[in-house]
Amino acid sequence: MATMNWRTINIDLLDPESPANFSTATLSPTVPPVSAAEAQSLSSQIKQLLRGGDSEGALRGALESPPYGGDTAAKEVHLATVVEILQSIKQSEMSPLLNRIYGSEGGVEALDVLMKYLYKSMAHSSRPSSASLNRSASPQSGFSQIQQRGGGEGGGQAMSVLLSWHEKLVEIAGPGSIVRIMSDRRLV
Repeated sequence: MATMNWRTINIDLLDPESPANFSTATLSPTVPPVSAAEAQSLSSQIKQLLRGGDSEGALRGALESPPYGGDTAAKEVHLATVVEILQSIKQSEMSPLLNRIYGSEGGVEALDVLMKYLYKSMAHSSRPSSASLNRSASPQSGFSQIQQRGGGEGGGQAMSVLLSWHEKLVEIAGPGSIVRIMSDRRLV
């Protein structure tokens, strides 16, 4: 009689609904590929709108066409464009602009994309800059806050703008926006 160690049986392989029995790639929607050149072209068109004084049109244009299928360079170009747009809009214009976008067709999806960009830019700006990483470490006694937060000179101001947008966006779109972007597999 052959002895089988029942503790080593992978029971997930026996369950037909187990993730081990199907490809998790089917959970992600297919998105068209976007090159860095296409993202750069879109970025220049959006910046043209911004220079023309149409900040709402620029923000809508950026939010309606995120480069989900783009490479890292395309996503970085689009992120920089969105952050530039957000920093150019006055705080008094935030709530009315977000209300107009929310009330329009596809507004909920656009605000969800904005929430994705807010979180990505907060994570991006909170990384230490290369200049602070290359500094030689000197022994210090006690607690010190010598290294700057926010990745450099203007990091604190940029983070303040992003947090203001986040506050206004949660007021208008609600906390459901956060839940939706956390469960969405498409990354900006």
